[in-house]
Amino acid sequence: MINPVFFYEELKKNGIDFFTGVPDSLLKNICACITDKSEGKEHIISANEGNAAALAAGYHLATGKIPLVYMQNSGLGNIINPLMSLTCSEVYGIPMILLIGWRGEPGTKDEPQHVKQGAVTLELLKTMGIPYDIVPDNEQEAATQLKEVCRKSAETSSPSALVVRKDTFDSYVLQKKTEPLSTMTREDAIELIVHSYPEDTVFLSTTGHISRELYEIRKKDRQVCRDFLNVGSMGHVSQIALGVALNKPEKTVVCLDGDGAALMHTGGLRIIAEKAPANLHHVILNNGVHGSVGGQPTAARGFSLAETARVMGYKQIFTAVDESSLRQYLEDFSRAEGPVLMEVLVSTFARKDLGRPQETPQENKRNFMKKLETPS
Repeated sequence: MINPVFFYEELKKNGIDFFTGVPDSLLKNICACITDKSEGKEHIISANEGNAAALAAGYHLATGKIPLVYMQNSGLGNIINPLMSLTCSEVYGIPMILLIGWRGEPGTKDEPQHVKQGAVTLELLKTMGIPYDIVPDNEQEAATQLKEVCRKSAETSSPSALVVRKDTFDSYVLQKKTEPLSTMTREDAIELIVHSYPEDTVFLSTTGHISRELYEIRKKDRQVCRDFLNVGSMGHVSQIALGVALNKPEKTVVCLDGDGAALMHTGGLRIIAEKAPANLHHVILNNGVHGSVGGQPTAARGFSLAETARVMGYKQIFTAVDESSLRQYLEDFSRAEGPVLMEVLVSTFARKDLGRPQETPQENKRNFMKKLETPS
């Protein structure tokens, strides 16, 4: 394995001193190291991967230096446009190093949402004309590889990629701890929200811990999970919920979102407000961190997502800062005419023994669609 501090120092030796991207579970140790050792404008955790490429481009234009952009391979979908129409040598020719966590690598066991992306990751890079190397787990080999990749990126004035397998980086514990936004756990908040609605309410939940916690609550209640658990496509659950709400106006539709996910595609809030489905209730559970991938802070700290929804045109907003205020607002929120949004501040805590859905995504889809067909 590679010591994250060693790799960070090698990046610096090669003139890389700007880092941006979206944290990933396979990269969480190197991302944590970068978070600890970088200051101010040296490291920006971006809203999405396309934004990261644009930030990196701006950095290069201003400094002439090579930046590093990190992401999970699922983020290639968000970054393709700027890679193809901004950074490539046929357009502006902007060098940068892409550090890509290879979820779903063929031959390894992973969650269903990563299998397809993992299978096409290398082919996708080839199709885009982005040269790539798979990072070895030997430090000296990795240092030699990094030097050569940086040289080629500078020489060709275009991006180059380093693909990272599982367990390439040794463990690293984030030292810059973020203060919790609330003492209430997210799982407790979700349970209170779920139990405040009738059984025929339709729930959709974002990727990561939120969907896993909703699933666990259904198991605890001895219910078959008929909620839509959006295990992939981070940042898009609110638009899935909008599509459902507009076409099932007789159903109350509750979207359980996260702060990192909501920030990825904030413009979706305006589309919800513009279409104004009276049956859509939007909840953003804000713990202020990318909790599933290492605990790096999000930009939602010190910023009101609820107020953003108000400016976007939601009919009503609520902000719950603890269990008492959540209980206080839930009755009015659950009965409100939508689109309505409640931001719920929660702690960063997540159970170590948190389970995962046992059904396949296709089974989850069928169960959800059956619920939509059930008369209210």
